[in-house]
Amino acid sequence: MERCRILVVDDESRMRKLVRDFLSRNGYEVLEAEDGEKALDIFFGDKSIDLIILDVMMPKMDGWQVCAEIRKTSQIPIMMLTARTEERDELQGFQLGVDEYISKPFSPKILVARVEAILRRTNAGSAEDYIEINGLVVDKVAHEVYVEGKQVELSFKEFELLTYFVENQGIALSREKILNNVWNYDYFGDARTIDTHVKKLRSKLGEKGSMIHTIWGLGYKFDPSESEGE
Repeated sequence: MERCRILVVDDESRMRKLVRDFLSRNGYEVLEAEDGEKALDIFFGDKSIDLIILDVMMPKMDGWQVCAEIRKTSQIPIMMLTARTEERDELQGFQLGVDEYISKPFSPKILVARVEAILRRTNAGSAEDYIEINGLVVDKVAHEVYVEGKQVELSFKEFELLTYFVENQGIALSREKILNNVWNYDYFGDARTIDTHVKKLRSKLGEKGSMIHTIWGLGYKFDPSESEGE
């Protein structure tokens, strides 16, 4: 079986070695870049990378810039690795399409567990890999979404969120439940993380976004039978 390939981007060689050693020990093939420019060169020159672990503070081009460039053409899972812990930085990462956000210092074992979880979700298939609801199509195998036949570009996390909604249509979902199922771990940050993703998802889906209903004081519900009023 071919090993998953992970690009680790950090200007600190000791940090790259730490991450590389733990990932290699768990069967992953690791590529390394010491700055943002080299990361983009490697990424655009190698079409078989499965996941990127990206530091924020780097010379030449920081992590935010690298993420923005990659998101122009790819929805590959991106894990942001950073020493910055302020909430606005975390929200900025999610708004740019970051799928996971891990603050330094961190447990290498937790990092590996996060990597395994995100790759498992990316590669997972099910009996219902193609879901169509009122002109909205979610193709889980191709990782594509269509609205009335037109493809909609979603980030990895937006795709996971939409898939979770359509698979649980008609069910009121609390923010806690959404976090635990979509982010796949107990998240202790602000609930605005979900609200930010839902807002962007609704916008990208256009009129189909009205099928995602706000349940005030609880969370959200995906219900195609009626549109939510403004």
